[in-house]
Amino acid sequence: MTKDLFARHRAVLPDWLALYYEDPLEITHGEGRHVWDSAGNKYLDFFGGILTTMTAHALPEVTKAVSEQAGRIIHSSTLYLDRPMVELAERVAQVSGIPDPRVFFTTSGTEANDTALLLATTYRRSNTILAMRNSYHGRSFSAVGVTGNRGWSPTSLSPLQTLYVHGGVRTRGPYAHLDDRDFIDACVADLKDVLGHTRPPAALIAEPVQGVGGFTSPPDGLYAAFREVLHERGVLWIADEVQTGWGRTGEHFWGWQAHGRSGPPDIVTFAKGIGNGMSIGGVIARAEIMNCLDANSISTFGGTQVTMAAGLSNLTYLLEHDLQGNARRVGGMLIQRLRAAAAQVPHVREVRGRGLMIGVELTRPGTDEAAPEAASAVLEEARAGGLLIGKGGGHDTSVLRIAPPMSLTVAEAEEGAAILERALRSL
Repeated sequence: MTKDLFARHRAVLPDWLALYYEDPLEITHGEGRHVWDSAGNKYLDFFGGILTTMTAHALPEVTKAVSEQAGRIIHSSTLYLDRPMVELAERVAQVSGIPDPRVFFTTSGTEANDTALLLATTYRRSNTILAMRNSYHGRSFSAVGVTGNRGWSPTSLSPLQTLYVHGGVRTRGPYAHLDDRDFIDACVADLKDVLGHTRPPAALIAEPVQGVGGFTSPPDGLYAAFREVLHERGVLWIADEVQTGWGRTGEHFWGWQAHGRSGPPDIVTFAKGIGNGMSIGGVIARAEIMNCLDANSISTFGGTQVTMAAGLSNLTYLLEHDLQGNARRVGGMLIQRLRAAAAQVPHVREVRGRGLMIGVELTRPGTDEAAPEAASAVLEEARAGGLLIGKGGGHDTSVLRIAPPMSLTVAEAEEGAAILERALRSL
């Protein structure tokens, strides 16, 4: 049955549409932190549809909100007043940390980043963008143009002039040997050098934790130091919170808050977890920036009633059940458990992360050379043991990505860690 579906998939869908596993998996249903495939196998889900099932599979509060809203009206577009959209925008603005915020909803993180780039370049009258090496911001033409990850950049053509700066990866590159303070100073010097060779850019776009890049991050305070340099020149800061938002890192509600010494970003983009599987993305910006467009615009599906009802219910559940605190507590335990297990596995170069956003980087033993074949082998072995994880990384996809729903229990974390430990030892 699955083989037949795989053959049909290959016959009508693009060759570049990636699938995990040698024998691809069809997930038919889920509950809590578990999913089942078409053969009836049960898995503990440590990837959540690429960090999208943020609270839990089939969360009753969300499914009820979706069902009730679908029974009234599913969609009308933004040409009409939309109560669920206004209500969710009010809640997002309230928790944004941005002064005088305006919120615009899209259908994905790609579209959110595309909108942020449109706002920044229009507001600043510049098409030059600063981006981080090893970054990923989506699959649209403009988002690919600011993505600093070769594996996810199918073209060098772009409507933007993009300049890449150091800092997104702490343990690789020319500054890896420095301590945190000197690392930040070196990256700031690099930024100033870049700015000295170009006209003032529109904005810096940066993920507080690089998702597709393998859950890498700079020392706390790097983007605050960048912000001070950028602010002097009027350059905007766009924080791509598509993967880090809503408390997933545990320590903060937004990833940018680890770098918040000089205040919040000018623009924040979000998506993935807020909809718990429904297609919601969005942009938060100061009113003067959001309102800088002088042409008409709408969003046909951004802000549609049924997705907004899901997002509002999901955000309410997350806040009322302190899932940020759970990510901090359970995630802290999980990362320590994985570090202890990895210490006995020569392939593991580093276990890193924050909250329930953990990366395990694999290399060929005794070297810093990426080992994508090892990552694929562990992915397969973990699945055989009943655990679904992801992979990524800017060095040939050799990082295991672990990002369970934020309601993960201690018992489930222990179970998943034990399965992953066995999979790593199988190398």
